[in-house]
Amino acid sequence: MNHQRTTEADTAAVRHLLERSCEAWGRGDGAAYGELFTDDATDVTFVGTVYQGGEEIGRAHQALFDSFLKDTRLAMEILDIRFYGADTAVVVSRGDVHKGRPGKLGKVQTYTLVRGEDGRWRIAAIQKTKRQRLMEAVSFKFQPATKPR
Repeated sequence: MNHQRTTEADTAAVRHLLERSCEAWGRGDGAAYGELFTDDATDVTFVGTVYQGGEEIGRAHQALFDSFLKDTRLAMEILDIRFYGADTAVVVSRGDVHKGRPGKLGKVQTYTLVRGEDGRWRIAAIQKTKRQRLMEAVSFKFQPATKPR
């Protein structure tokens, strides 16, 4: 298959990978969640914890699913998908963890996804930031040029 250009199938595969991450989270399945990451992946949480590799990410998330994040779901809205070459994509999304119905999506995630030699997309890096709506509003009010399109 010639991957000189990304296709609708590539975009669908990237979306499907992120949907699978939400599904694994919803099942509380740390192993399945970790398998979606590369062996050398980096997961930077919104509190600043850094996990390395799919195995560690899965193990740590299983501990979270068994305690603080028990019975939670991951809600996500993809804002942008950009491809850099045939086998790399950057995804920006809003998301949050919830029980019951999701509220406002209070975090922003940046994913770096890569296609492996096996043709499967995996998460190579994710960085999560808690959105500071009040600080954004103040910044935009007093310096309107800081407001994104």
